[in-house]
Amino acid sequence: MTPSRDISRLIEIMAALRTPVTGCPWDLEQNFATIAPYTIEEAYEVADAITRGDFDDLREELGDLLLQVVYHARMAEEQNAFAFGEVVEAITTKLIRRHPHVFADKDGNIATAGVKSAWERIKAEEKAERAARRPPEETAHKSLLSGVKAGQPALTRAMELQRKASTVGFDWNDPRAVLSKIREEADEIEAALDNGDADELAAETGDLLFALVNLARHVGADPESALRGTNAKFERRFAYIERALSARGRSLEDATLEEMDALWNEAKGAEQSLSSSRPSEARAGTHTAESHDKARG
Repeated sequence: MTPSRDISRLIEIMAALRTPVTGCPWDLEQNFATIAPYTIEEAYEVADAITRGDFDDLREELGDLLLQVVYHARMAEEQNAFAFGEVVEAITTKLIRRHPHVFADKDGNIATAGVKSAWERIKAEEKAERAARRPPEETAHKSLLSGVKAGQPALTRAMELQRKASTVGFDWNDPRAVLSKIREEADEIEAALDNGDADELAAETGDLLFALVNLARHVGADPESALRGTNAKFERRFAYIERALSARGRSLEDATLEEMDALWNEAKGAEQSLSSSRPSEARAGTHTAESHDKARG
């Protein structure tokens, strides 16, 4: 096969990769659940390329994200559920339906002032239609939490679930009470470690993460942004360890854990010293980092 600008070639390549016997063993082993994390990852890669203003990377990352769509569509086609063409038809139908002011419907164009109201009305109609297609048991109960989108990153969705529940008073009154809950969850993880049950450990770790998100909400911190900030801090301090070892003619593989810990503490101390000696600049830098993180989020 040769590269092409035609979407049909990408669909053909995906079909070849998924063809039993002659296809790629790894691709043949995958299913919707195993591919889903890659789909989310590629969406983040697109956002990162946009943040950096790197159009070469953006072109490639958009291609990677498109591959995810083609991959899922191919697996659905194999199960006789739907094909890629139906995915395209669904989104084009939705776009035309939601923009009657651009694509005139039977009523003709509407004024710009009515665009938002029309958009909300059409979305409500589509939501009702989707609900009507679901089995009765799925629509029997309308939960307060039903409006929280399932496709969000887990930390963000945890925050939204907690916010929604708090609107009816199901919430902690004091951040310290949440902190107590965090300690309780940590104790339960310790008990799970003693039991050696992997499933229990995973469940208890999830409970701890949920409690930490609750604490972030109560102290006014966005958990996604906070974690991105910590990720950046970890990368920065780890890079310090690498540079320091390199200056001594050593590698990470040669260093002991004690040496790396000592260098980590050096990096931490240097950052704290810089922050205390130049508080205004440190605050400005923190603000800039937070703004950057929000742009990426």
